[in-house]
Amino acid sequence: MDVVVVGGGPAGRAVAAACSDTGLRVALVDPAPRRVWPHTYAGWVDEFPALPDSAVAAVMDRMHLVGTTEHRWDRRYAVLDCTGLWKHLWRPDVREVTGRAATAEHGPTGSTLVLRSGQRLAAAVVVDATGAARVLSGGRPARTPAQQTAVGAVLDEADAAGRLAPGAGLFMDWRPAPATRGGWPTFQYGVRLGGGRVLLEETSLARRPGLPLAVLRRRLTGRLAEAGIPESAVLDEERVRFPVDDPLPRPGRVIPFGAAAGLVHPASGFSVATSLRQAPWVAAAISARLTSGPTAAARAAWSILWPPPALAAHALRRRALHALLGLPPEEVPGFFEAFFGLPEQHRTAFLAGERDPVATAAAMSALFRAAPWRLRRRLAAAGLGAALPTAEHALGGR
Repeated sequence: MDVVVVGGGPAGRAVAAACSDTGLRVALVDPAPRRVWPHTYAGWVDEFPALPDSAVAAVMDRMHLVGTTEHRWDRRYAVLDCTGLWKHLWRPDVREVTGRAATAEHGPTGSTLVLRSGQRLAAAVVVDATGAARVLSGGRPARTPAQQTAVGAVLDEADAAGRLAPGAGLFMDWRPAPATRGGWPTFQYGVRLGGGRVLLEETSLARRPGLPLAVLRRRLTGRLAEAGIPESAVLDEERVRFPVDDPLPRPGRVIPFGAAAGLVHPASGFSVATSLRQAPWVAAAISARLTSGPTAAARAAWSILWPPPALAAHALRRRALHALLGLPPEEVPGFFEAFFGLPEQHRTAFLAGERDPVATAAAMSALFRAAPWRLRRRLAAAGLGAALPTAEHALGGR
């Protein structure tokens, strides 16, 4: 076997498919390799690679945003069809192994993946696509992470007509939910799922520790009631919890990928589009360097995942997340009001899966300049000001 991929989520399936497409012999290990993913994955259309229509559940022509006032972003946003995407990424020659990884042992000519059952799989290289668990990439960090948490209600499109404009979605609405008395701010997110269904979700963008799901559920219930939507109209519930500020794993013989590699955007939580786009490049790097040995292949894959510019952009975005976490709760909507008011090029650059430090620095500097003085002082006190010399240095290299 040339490659063993551990983890059968979108990232794992994508890199397994890409490795197979280059002619490598691939095995994929997952506790339930044939299970279709239960979560809702979405992102900007222009950030996804080319996908078949069957892998896309719905496309919205524009997204609405609310900080303290309403904004409209004429940028197409897509919700993926998990069944269609799974089928698109399935390859008949990828060997599927049901099990859970325990550890990986490395030798000069390859690695052996050891499963909890005791089964051993030999391969030239091992890819860790186990998400936040990072089973083979150092495990969970000891410190408490900042987490994005959310509770969503799946509704009939007709019942949610008052919350979503025709053909549009709701990216962020920071107006407080009814009966919210202080506490950490949350926003409502709303997208079309296709098939006459929509998802309305109450989201905590980032908090350390993560905001409890029970709080989010109460706030979501209040928003639905305010919109005249009875609890009986809820067809299903979606729950979300994942870290957004995990440290990057160290490069080594195991190749991390997806969330395990730190590809989660620190400011938005998005990662699927980046993983789908990076998978062919990582697979090509493994294939090209495997003849030079497993260590060379792992180094080549890491150079694709985290070249120096990407590391610089990630550090800047982590600084912005730290500043956001340091704001008083009542200032958060104003922060996003300033962000939503930026020119589209800056909004796009900061939220992009592409890791461009120059564009990221320009967006951060523009946000700092656009913020009112009171918020600017808060941002400086929370640490964003310390990032500006780095940003200006990056801009100077343009």
